[in-house]
Amino acid sequence: MTNGGKTTLSKHLQDVLPKSCVISQDNFFKDESMVAVDINGFKQFDALDALHMDRMMSDVDSWQNDPESFMTSRGLTVTSATSQQPNVLIVEGFLIFNHGPLNILFDKRFFLQIPYETCKQRRSSRVYVPPDPPDYFDGHVWPMYLKNRKEMEEAVNDIVFLDGTQKQEVLLSSVLADIQEILMVTQS
Repeated sequence: MTNGGKTTLSKHLQDVLPKSCVISQDNFFKDESMVAVDINGFKQFDALDALHMDRMMSDVDSWQNDPESFMTSRGLTVTSATSQQPNVLIVEGFLIFNHGPLNILFDKRFFLQIPYETCKQRRSSRVYVPPDPPDYFDGHVWPMYLKNRKEMEEAVNDIVFLDGTQKQEVLLSSVLADIQEILMVTQS
């Protein structure tokens, strides 16, 4: 969900996991002129059609084909000291589980959720380009979140739901433990 803490958690994971890389869905928004407008005049940024999912998938494919070259091309350091460490791709975004071709690639799925009031407060404290018009949160963002979440829950059943109001250290510790468990299994 919007403002749930996805980017912050992803960055913290990248900081503690050697040979890890983050691909953020926020980097794949289409130009505003290409985004549809609903009957209320709101730009439909909270829909898959507002994103260049083909480009995002291309980046994921590039990472899968050669993780170390992908990370190096993005300025991430890959050292010989970490050569035995597995490569980890962290994909974060608000609709990543709603895009079937991307969703099937995940080894683990985490969903940060926060209450309506917290979400609205966090959203109002952020600066967006373009800026949110009046009533955008209640008229578009929250209803689209509910719609997208329902579709996600109908299509995906192995999501770990996390409380995005918890301290970042608690969230990081919990997610890191799950990731390290997966890495131990894949290294065996």
